[in-house]
Amino acid sequence: MATVKPFKCVRPKKELASKIAALPYDVYSREEACELVKDDKYSFLRIDRAETQFDASVDTYADCVYSKAKELLDGMIEDGSFEQEDKPCYFVYELTMEGRKQTGLVACASIDDYADNVIKKHENTRADKEVDRIRHVDTCNAQTGPIFLAYRANKDITRVVNEAKEKESYCNFVADDGIRHAAWKIDDENSIDIIQTAFENTDSIYIADGHHRAASAVKVGFKRREENPNYDGTEEFNYFLSVLFPDEELMIMPYNRVVKDLNGLTKEQFLIKLRELFEVENLGNNPYSPSEKGIIGMYLDKEWYKLVANAEIKSKDPVKGLDVSILQDNVLAPILGIEDPRVDKRVDFIGGIRGLSELERRCSIDMTVAFSMYPTSIDELFNVSDAGLLMPPKSTWFEPKLRSGLFIHKL
Repeated sequence: MATVKPFKCVRPKKELASKIAALPYDVYSREEACELVKDDKYSFLRIDRAETQFDASVDTYADCVYSKAKELLDGMIEDGSFEQEDKPCYFVYELTMEGRKQTGLVACASIDDYADNVIKKHENTRADKEVDRIRHVDTCNAQTGPIFLAYRANKDITRVVNEAKEKESYCNFVADDGIRHAAWKIDDENSIDIIQTAFENTDSIYIADGHHRAASAVKVGFKRREENPNYDGTEEFNYFLSVLFPDEELMIMPYNRVVKDLNGLTKEQFLIKLRELFEVENLGNNPYSPSEKGIIGMYLDKEWYKLVANAEIKSKDPVKGLDVSILQDNVLAPILGIEDPRVDKRVDFIGGIRGLSELERRCSIDMTVAFSMYPTSIDELFNVSDAGLLMPPKSTWFEPKLRSGLFIHKL
């Protein structure tokens, strides 16, 4: 049983939505963020990454950075750039990328569901990466970046969402990257009841993307409980901002790998080792992206290869059977010496959105070999989560990215 509730959303004034909406804070370096917000008084990146308001001598995680984020957010609420709904409601949030639509429900999920594993995870989080967002949420007294959740499609929710999309949208714009963003409000009691009841009958919800943001929001919630021992569970800090998508609408892109060297092997020695585990086909200069599970593309010495995994290295285990696991367990670790890809500087990860040309480019600059992966499926993600297991790092790349600043949850 999942609790997914409406909330009094703080949102941009309709005509400012396109100017305020920003990509997630963690897709930019500090230098990139500073350049993007220069002379821009609306971008939400100014609030998500408030160090952009200081010169380079100020530490990214200095106290004044979080205070500045709160000052900027409060200022935009006070000057009317943001407005708050006067009653709890849901929003429908639709993203369109290259003609493909992905429609989610903007709502608040329960920190207790997270703690009790009704909301299931497939990645470990690192405490050092959580601290920044914990301080940001706590200081701003608001959650500004929604967590990307997934659920098994429900016909009642789908019907209500589709009915909402027949009404006038709250915002509808195309961002600089060509992604269309549109949102509609659901505020009638009957529709709200249908959605809440449907989720109450849902056993599991899954974190698709945003494990660190989710963990940070939850930890702020439990911190607030300690500070307010008489809490009754209805306070806003008991919930965190989310966008929930039905599984049938989600697309996961591959998360490709590039490796700095061959771990002391010659090209010929490396290929010999690969042929013990894979059927290896040389494709010359024809870029290759796998079209089915169990196949990996490889770029080495300006040539592409097709690697078809032998039966003995495949597995029905939810984790070991993932293509990213087959590569890690049979090539990256035993042959190339990359035991822990989370910390090894010899390996890097490239989202599928960058294309195969980026793999070729990196191999011409600072890497030696690249691997193009078949994407992990949403069913595989669910299976790993249901089994209480964890995926290897960088197993999934979701597109399009949710924008920050379109929906804010005040605590």
